[in-house]
Amino acid sequence: MSAQGTVLVTGGSGYIGSWCVIGLLQQGYTVRTTVRSLAREAAVRAAIGKMVDPQDRLSFHAAELTADAGWDAAMDGCDYLLHVASPIALGQPKSADELIVPARDGTRRAVGAALKAGVKRIVLTSSVAAASPRSGIRESASDETVWTDLHDPRVNAYSRSKTLAERAAWDLMAASPGTTTLATVNPSVVLGPVLSRDFSDSVQVVQRLLTGRVPGLPRLGFSFVDVRDVADLHIRAMIAPEAAGQRFICAGDFAWMEEVASMLRARLGQAAGKVPTRKVPDLVLRLVALFDKEVAAVAPRLGEKRTFVSAKAQKLLGWRPRPLEETVLDCARSLIEVERSSAG
Repeated sequence: MSAQGTVLVTGGSGYIGSWCVIGLLQQGYTVRTTVRSLAREAAVRAAIGKMVDPQDRLSFHAAELTADAGWDAAMDGCDYLLHVASPIALGQPKSADELIVPARDGTRRAVGAALKAGVKRIVLTSSVAAASPRSGIRESASDETVWTDLHDPRVNAYSRSKTLAERAAWDLMAASPGTTTLATVNPSVVLGPVLSRDFSDSVQVVQRLLTGRVPGLPRLGFSFVDVRDVADLHIRAMIAPEAAGQRFICAGDFAWMEEVASMLRARLGQAAGKVPTRKVPDLVLRLVALFDKEVAAVAPRLGEKRTFVSAKAQKLLGWRPRPLEETVLDCARSLIEVERSSAG
């Protein structure tokens, strides 16, 4: 037990979850983390051990989003909960419920167990997918007051799952008379260093460029944020009194795919030899989308410039996102190193 307290991080094997564990250990907390199977413990410990020595302050607990077992035991005696675990899919699943049910019900299980345990603060990892404007708006800047409109038929399954999960958390808090408080962190597209080959789908933005898996550069752009900054905001939202009851957009700069590709080519030399230089016309991408589910998921966003405003997190919590180029290059270099280590 550390003087700082004990934190349960759900989904410690995930991209954001593992960096939250690292950040908490670096700041002296005792950390528990849930994984679907304890068979994952050795691999997760090895990945986290690259950044910090956990000593005796890290333990693993088996719990799944879709089952009640294990949640109360994992939460018992904790001071805080970071509920990071959530299903993710690049393409549209056969049924939206494949994402919605585990996201929503898993949130209810984790938050319910935290309320029962009487933790001080719950921080939920939501997404800008729960704070986005209606489809078809060519240029937008959203803050925490925006909620994704679930009546919009073009809202995809992932956005629905994140919106419904966040709504479920706020509804549970509204019905709870206790002293536990909630804050949510809503990240944009997350990049940054990977610790192993088990990384988030969002990192494929850089991986596909590096490996030449995209034939050209579509007119797609995203607001990006560094995974280390996402973890930092979770911890700030966990301990700051003023974060209680608040949503926080967690986003850095917007960049088009063409700009990300330029950063890689300018700084990585031969390692960026497969990064494409030519542009892909919108019509070509839409044709590809007919046969590729992952492309179909992003095709409706062609030419849209959706930005997300993180002024609230910066003003209230002193949070600062690092420069996008640093994030992109650290992501790329770590992917190259992980691939090299795996090959060796």
